[in-house]
Amino acid sequence: MEQDFDVDFFVIGGGSGGVRAARIASQLGARVAIAEEFQYGGTCVVRGCVPKKLMVYASHFSEFFEDAKGFGWSVGDRSFSWKSFIEGKNEEIARLSSVYEKNLLNANVRVLRGHVTFIDAHTIEINDGQHARITAKYILVATGGRPALPSIDGVEYAISSNEVFHLKEQPKHIVIVGAGYIALEFAGIFHGLGTKVTVVHRGQELLGAGFDSSLRAHIKEELIKKNIQFEFSCEVERIEKNSSGTLNVYFKDQQQALFGVDQVMFATGRSPNADHLNLSSVGVRFAKNGSIEVDEYGKTSVDSIYAVGDVSSRVALTPVAIREGNAVAQTLFGGTPTSVDLSLVPSAVFTQPAIGTVGLNEAQALSKYKNIDIYESHFKPLKHVLSGRAERVLVKLIVDVETQKVLGAHMIGDDAPEIIQIIAIALRMGATKQDFDSTIALHPTVAEEFVTMKSAVRKTL
Repeated sequence: MEQDFDVDFFVIGGGSGGVRAARIASQLGARVAIAEEFQYGGTCVVRGCVPKKLMVYASHFSEFFEDAKGFGWSVGDRSFSWKSFIEGKNEEIARLSSVYEKNLLNANVRVLRGHVTFIDAHTIEINDGQHARITAKYILVATGGRPALPSIDGVEYAISSNEVFHLKEQPKHIVIVGAGYIALEFAGIFHGLGTKVTVVHRGQELLGAGFDSSLRAHIKEELIKKNIQFEFSCEVERIEKNSSGTLNVYFKDQQQALFGVDQVMFATGRSPNADHLNLSSVGVRFAKNGSIEVDEYGKTSVDSIYAVGDVSSRVALTPVAIREGNAVAQTLFGGTPTSVDLSLVPSAVFTQPAIGTVGLNEAQALSKYKNIDIYESHFKPLKHVLSGRAERVLVKLIVDVETQKVLGAHMIGDDAPEIIQIIAIALRMGATKQDFDSTIALHPTVAEEFVTMKSAVRKTL
């Protein structure tokens, strides 16, 4: 006789992946409950993708004003109000969060608030003031991740990508520690808004090894051109707070330091939110980085417990979490075991200029294919012929010589993420270099370079 549960499906975490799973499961006839301890919408909506992109938009205007002069415009006095922008941003985030919650209610999902811990493989306890226990046939962990902070003296004076969205005042000088996508995006944001930016990085190269080497080198050149200050081969040892409220940042093994800065932001990675759920006591296994190990269907080492999104051991991107949430719901309640193909996941870095990428980078292609051709072009876009800006675009294709299949496409420049999103469709359909070559260019655009590069700049034989 099958056990009688309070619900068929309990979702822990009200972010993109969890909300999608809950809604689809309910539509498929399951009795569903969901709990969120902070704000519905998760990292992406509340303190990630959406507010960050709004900040990127805000920061673009300073260069728009500068570039306008080359096109005959006279731009008068201009100023930026941090207070007005933050108020507008907060209103939009509150609206979006309420939409997420309303959509759940409209889908007949039971919506709860509070921190959840596991009692056993089918029972959770929610700390909502009453410590209620709920049993479920299946439980989904979709708790996302959080910024990782170092254990150094004075770290309490620093902020992370969580707090940066809620600063009451715009800093005059911010030190950003790290050189990954979050660090570089906020370096561009604050620079565009008029803040002095210093990026501190323990290495020499920007972004992680998962990005193509040409992208890493090109974005480094472009950000240095903008007079963003970089301190390479430096590691923060401690932070001290002055009586004035400003901060001093001291580096390891060096006499060098940064004095009197307004904010220090750590963007040195993220950690999965899996360590406060009592998961280990019910037999769930973890990867070395603390994420939850899952199979292709999102199932953990415990048959009744699944995980999606940043808390799991796969790709930490919002669109991936959404697909995973949908797949878990279909697997459990749709009668169709569904996995997510992660072989061609496009990604973007909203630096200035922006990065878009899909498929294999050059190093990955070299490790998997015997012979590859590299098509690469660097050029000044038409816009900057009159603006006078020194910014250059990079486009790159990686092609398997034997099949002529395009293995990877990479770009830096205005609208690179928008362009790469469309190219991702072509790559998923198995496009070849001949398909690109036979496509008539749309002129004048930067994207036309993808279909007009005829000669490989490098060959591996």
